[in-house]
Amino acid sequence: MSEPLSRQDLQRYTTIFWKLVIGGVAFAAIFILSIGLGLFGQLPSFRDLENPKSNLASEIISEDNVVLGTYYVQNRSNVRWEEISPNVINALIATEDIRFYSHSGIDFRRTFTIIFYNLIGKKQGASTITQQLALNLFSERAKNPFKRIIQKLQEWIIAVKLERNYTKEEIITIYLNTVDFGAYNTFGIKSAARTYFNTTPDKLNPAQAAVLIGMLKGPSLYSPTRNPERALARRNTVLNNMRKAGFLSDGETEKFQSTPLSLNFNPSTYNVGPAPYFRAMLKKEIQQILEEQSITKADGTPYDLDRDGLKIYTTINSNMQRYAEEAQKEYMQDLQKQFNAQWKGRKDPFKDYQQLIDQGMKRSDRYRMLQEIGKTEEEIKQDFNTPTRMTIFSWKGNIDTLMRPIDSIKYYKLMLRNAMMAMEPQSGHVKAWVGGTNFEHFKYDQVKMGTRQVGSTAKPFTYAVAVDNGYSPCMMVPNEPVDIEGWSPNAYKPIPGNITLKTALANSQNYVTAYMMKQVGATAVSTLIKKMGITTEVPAYPSICLGTFDASLYDMVGAYSTFVNHGVWTEPIYLLRIEDKNGNLLYERRPKVVQALNEQTAYVMTQMLKSVVESGTGVRLRYRYGLGNPIGGKTGTTQNNSDGWFMAITPQLVTGVWTGCEDRAIHFFSTNQGEGANSALPVFALFIKKVYADPSLTYSKGDFEPPKGEINVTWDCNAYNAQEQSTAVEQ
Repeated sequence: MSEPLSRQDLQRYTTIFWKLVIGGVAFAAIFILSIGLGLFGQLPSFRDLENPKSNLASEIISEDNVVLGTYYVQNRSNVRWEEISPNVINALIATEDIRFYSHSGIDFRRTFTIIFYNLIGKKQGASTITQQLALNLFSERAKNPFKRIIQKLQEWIIAVKLERNYTKEEIITIYLNTVDFGAYNTFGIKSAARTYFNTTPDKLNPAQAAVLIGMLKGPSLYSPTRNPERALARRNTVLNNMRKAGFLSDGETEKFQSTPLSLNFNPSTYNVGPAPYFRAMLKKEIQQILEEQSITKADGTPYDLDRDGLKIYTTINSNMQRYAEEAQKEYMQDLQKQFNAQWKGRKDPFKDYQQLIDQGMKRSDRYRMLQEIGKTEEEIKQDFNTPTRMTIFSWKGNIDTLMRPIDSIKYYKLMLRNAMMAMEPQSGHVKAWVGGTNFEHFKYDQVKMGTRQVGSTAKPFTYAVAVDNGYSPCMMVPNEPVDIEGWSPNAYKPIPGNITLKTALANSQNYVTAYMMKQVGATAVSTLIKKMGITTEVPAYPSICLGTFDASLYDMVGAYSTFVNHGVWTEPIYLLRIEDKNGNLLYERRPKVVQALNEQTAYVMTQMLKSVVESGTGVRLRYRYGLGNPIGGKTGTTQNNSDGWFMAITPQLVTGVWTGCEDRAIHFFSTNQGEGANSALPVFALFIKKVYADPSLTYSKGDFEPPKGEINVTWDCNAYNAQEQSTAVEQ
């Protein structure tokens, strides 16, 4: 039996105990103070708290200093306190922080309780809503245990600051506006309500609110689309928490727990405002630039385009962008009526296109969503054949209707698409970019991403090689079938007899174009096409003279700029520079330039392209739209009228327009309506008339500038004929 402690020993142990306690408290205080002073990482200032990083949207700015749009936390729209259903708030408090209204950012009682539970193996979280907001706004969760301890103490300090500077309602509102709801780029309660239930936050019932709040524990783990069974169980847990907290009665809890998830899944979101296709394309490019060029902040961390308030300066002119979008909408409504009239009355218009319908079904968001929630192929087909409420696009506005999803695919297959781009040939600056007809319904950008067969818009490339080799535009050539190594082109309405090269190009004559290809060779033409900026494959086959290769509208506009810019190809650019939120330059873009064509040849080509508008396939610019100033251009129509093109040049602006359906197999039956002169040219005409009518824009109606010095190629046919007669007399 041990002897009792003496009074002296007891006093000594007591002194040691209190020294340890006081030392531990002092150490903890000094440690926390050092964290507060930023010795373990800088804490946000009061200004940071007033302006959380999540609110620093990056702005896309036009050349005329108009904000075209913003990039912010993906798929997030803010809501006010009064726009949030009490069911959401009750579910959040009951599940995440039951004493939210009674603590000042840190719930010490809960913290010590959780420590006890964790010690006995019942792992639970102790962070309050305010602490979670601090983590969401100002840091990422550290993986290293020691760093996580420091980070937790930082969260405490930030949480206290948040509580001092915001009301409880403001804290919950900010939290619900910034929280991550996992897949489909869904951030914030407004986006989550729309994505999973196709409703607004103020209309969420207790069961719906419980599903969304339940996801916060693990957005992927408890996703109602990816893991519906777990999501259902988690929802019922949240509903039970609401019952325990007194927000729901026993009967209400039982009622909501017995209901299915009842999702109204609507993951499609879209940008509104001007140039949505351009902004979507630009975002991907900027993210790639920041990553590939290792452009980082001073602390070495990467920039977040959605959070860091970057200023993105572009070449787009806001007025010209608006005119382009207006011109498209104005004409495409009429063209769609023409197209529908050709297909109307056909007994079974999709009898021969079932494969296209099946492909369209499998490419749809609906099909992918049904796959993700575990539906079988048979169940998916049944779903597509079951009438459902949906919103479909029309040129008169969105239509809410009851329709079988499979019929909506057929409806969209018969919907014409259109794209347009305009750029200044000297600077390469893109002024207008219309990637499609409606970004909400058709996300695919047809300016740069999409490539289509270019048809007769490729003919000027062959003539340019010919002119560069001394052929005059006034040279007479028999307009008759030509054979090149076993290939011979078809011809639409050939002009009989001998015609000049100028007339052949103006009237898009295939035989003469093929004849010139035979003279100059496919290799020379292919080489020039590549030098003029076409990035797609252009094999050295004779048929490329008629445009059998695919190219993007972006590349084609750049190529035609070579004719206007004295033979110099200037890379089309749309991004000028990127600055950080303080105006510091992060990135600057300058176009590449290539002397692709002889200056004199380029000028002669502008004159030949003018003849297309003056007396050829583009003449309706004159007689129908009243455009009398010098304009050059080239229409293009591909096989079966699948694609309609119009490439237009003026001394200061080059514009390209493309029209066609999603699938080339669906097209106009009549060439009179499907040709580029009818399906694409009018969009340009309406656009350029608006441009000329705007006094703030200074585009001249003057003629193309000739090169310095004497022009060796004769493009004046009267002078050419006189020379030919003189030569004949001498001989």
